[in-house]
Amino acid sequence: MIENTESTSNKWFASWFDTPYYHILYKDRDYTEAQHFMDSLTGYLNLPEEARILDLACGKGRHSIYLNSLGYNVTGADLSENSIAEASEFSNDTLGFKVHDMREVCENKYDAIFNLFTSFGYFDDDADNLKTLKAIHSSLNETGFACIDFMNVDYVIDNLVPEEIKTVENIDFHIKRYVKENHIYKEIKFNADGEDFHFTEKVQALRLADFEKMMEEAGIYLLDIFGNYKLQKFFKSQSERLIMIFK
Repeated sequence: MIENTESTSNKWFASWFDTPYYHILYKDRDYTEAQHFMDSLTGYLNLPEEARILDLACGKGRHSIYLNSLGYNVTGADLSENSIAEASEFSNDTLGFKVHDMREVCENKYDAIFNLFTSFGYFDDDADNLKTLKAIHSSLNETGFACIDFMNVDYVIDNLVPEEIKTVENIDFHIKRYVKENHIYKEIKFNADGEDFHFTEKVQALRLADFEKMMEEAGIYLLDIFGNYKLQKFFKSQSERLIMIFK
C-alpha cells in the first residue's frame, strides 16, 4: 500500500507509483543484474521459442522490453495507468501492455508469469494475497510456470538502514525505514517543484512459510526456491532474495 499524506489535488497523479518522483528515486537500480536474472530464469525454465510471458506489475515495462528482445511474446501488466501509457510506446507485434489488477484472472493463458522485484504484498487484506496467487495459477497454461521474486524478509530486517538521505537529480529524498505490525515501512519525504511530499511504502513481511501456506491453499505446486538472481540456493538468514518457481 502506498499512501501520500500531503495534498496532491493540483497534480495529475494520485499514487506514489504514478509520480515521476518514484522513477527518479529508483532510477539507479541495477538493470544489468536484472537482465542477467531474466537470462538465467528463462534458461532455467527452458521456455519454448516465442513463449507467451506475462510480466505482472511491469511498471514502465523495462523488463518486458528486454524479455521481448530475447524472442518471447510478452504482455506487460500493471495497475498504474501512467506507467502503462509510457510502456505502450514500445509496443510491437509481440509486445503489448495493459492496465490490470493482479488479483484478477487474465483472459489469456501464459507459458510463464513473472512477478518481479518485490511487487507482491502491498494489499491491506491478506485475502488479496491468496486471490493474487490463485489468479496467477489460473492464468497459466497446462505446461506453464510462474515466478515470484520477493525480498528475503529476515535478511532485509537484519540489514535495515533506519534513516538516510538520497540525493537524485537535485532532490533530497529523506528516507526512514522501520518494521511495524508485520509490515516493512519506508517513509519518503522530499521537496520538489516547490511542494512538500510525504509518501509511505508498506509491504507485508511475508516469509517462505507464509507463501508455502498460501500456495498449498491455492492448489499450487512449489517447484524450486532460490536466494539470489544467480539462482543459487536459498538461505534463510543470508540470501538477499526469495525467488519461488511454481505451477
